[in-house]
Amino acid sequence: MATTLDSTLRNKVSGTTEKGLGRAQDILLAARGLLAAEGYAGLSMRRVAQAAGMSLSNVQHYYGSKDQLLEALLLTTMDAFQARMDGIAAAMRERSQLERFLSTVDMFLEEITDPVIHALFFEIWALASRNPFASTLMDKMLGRERKTVYNLIRGLNPAISDEETMQRAILMVAQIEGLMLFRLDKRRRRAQFDAVRASLRKALLALATMP
Repeated sequence: MATTLDSTLRNKVSGTTEKGLGRAQDILLAARGLLAAEGYAGLSMRRVAQAAGMSLSNVQHYYGSKDQLLEALLLTTMDAFQARMDGIAAAMRERSQLERFLSTVDMFLEEITDPVIHALFFEIWALASRNPFASTLMDKMLGRERKTVYNLIRGLNPAISDEETMQRAILMVAQIEGLMLFRLDKRRRRAQFDAVRASLRKALLALATMP
């Protein structure tokens, strides 16, 4: 997360010092923990400052409002997802497109069943139903996921048009995100997790390749 955070902040504020980047990271980590543990209602700028061990004015120097903080938190989380997907693509450069796709599906499932990530996104999903700002952020996140999946499956079946490929990518993202409702526990119920992963692979493979 540090690398993507550094990149995000350097693009936002050209002169940000290394010390400043570290403080901004501490703020986001504190906000992430509070949002996952106590929800949006428990996320206040003052409480984030306390959790990060700094003054309220210091937090407001980097993020002027709660909405700005939430946006930065979601975008850096998505940047971390993208970095992991890029890592898979680089590590599997010599493997088939299908193998890269299935490895990325596995990574998505691992991420959404991580307790903190699960709590974080579940809270944002709930918030998006009643908060226009959170809804806009969620749309950005889903747009990035759909584009990523589209690029992974495009051409697996040359007979499928680009428009149809995008429609299938949308369905795949919906299936993956929907699994958060089941609260899969890959540590205490590993057999169940492995069974769901096998079923997910089979379903998404069919969507990616069937005529």
